[in-house]
Amino acid sequence: MYLDVVHLRAFYDLPLGQLLRSLIGAPVQGMWPELKGQRLLGLGYAGPFMRPYLDTAERAIAAMPAPQGAVPWPRERDSSCTLVEDAALPFPDISFDRLMLVHALDHCSDPEAVLREAWRVLAPGGRLIAVVPNRRGLWAQSELSPFGYGRPYSGGQLKDLLKSCQFNVLRDKEALFMPPFKARTILRAARTWEGIGRKIWPVFGGVLVVEAEKVVFQSLPADGKRSRLRVLRPVFIPEGVATGLKPVRAVRAQNGPFSNQAAKGS
Repeated sequence: MYLDVVHLRAFYDLPLGQLLRSLIGAPVQGMWPELKGQRLLGLGYAGPFMRPYLDTAERAIAAMPAPQGAVPWPRERDSSCTLVEDAALPFPDISFDRLMLVHALDHCSDPEAVLREAWRVLAPGGRLIAVVPNRRGLWAQSELSPFGYGRPYSGGQLKDLLKSCQFNVLRDKEALFMPPFKARTILRAARTWEGIGRKIWPVFGGVLVVEAEKVVFQSLPADGKRSRLRVLRPVFIPEGVATGLKPVRAVRAQNGPFSNQAAKGS
C-alpha cells in the first residue's frame, strides 16, 4: 500500500528526512558517482535521491505511482514528473539506462510485475538501484519514517526477487544504522553511528541498497526444463485480516504517528 505523496514530500522536508536523504544517498552515489549523458528513471518516490544527477543526466524523470499520487519535481525548474501505473509504465522498451526504485518495491502490490516493467524499459546492460527497508533493521519496526510502513525484505529475499526477474545483482550495501529516534543527541551522532554500524553490525542496517544489472539472455538447463526452485514471495497482511497464524507485525499505513507528523509538515 503506497503512502500519500504529500506525506512523503513533507517528511523529506523535515530535518530527519533531510538526514535520511543524506545517509541513504551516500551508498547510492557510491554506486553511481555520476550519470553523465545517461537516461535516468525514478519509480516510487525517488526524487530526493535523483537530485544529484539533475545537471549531468541526459534526462531524469520521476515516475510516481497513481495510488501514491504525484507532486511537481523538481521544484526549482520545469517539472519532470509523471503519474503512472507501476506495472504498466508509459514508456517504450529500452528507454532508460538507469532506474531507481525508492518506496516502490516495499509498497507496491506486485513486486514481480514492477520489476518486469523495469526490465522492459531498461536498455541492455542497464542498471537499477533498489532501496528497501531491511527486515532485520530497527527502522522497519518504527513508524517514524516511510520505511516503517511497507514490506521489509531480507538481503536474500531481495536478491532472489531480482534474480527471478532477470537481474544480476552486482553490489549491495546497508545504510541507516542510527536508532530510529528524533532525540538531538542521536541525530547529531548520526554519521558516527553509520561508521560504527558498518564495522560492528553491518547486517542490521535499517535500509538495503542493492544495485542490479539487466540480464538479456537467460541460461536454461541442458534438458530444456525449468528449475523447480521456488522463490519466496513477500506477503503483506493488513491489520485486522483474520488468519490462522499469530500476527507477526501490524502495518498501519493511514492512521499512524508518521502520517500525523507529515500532515502537520504539509
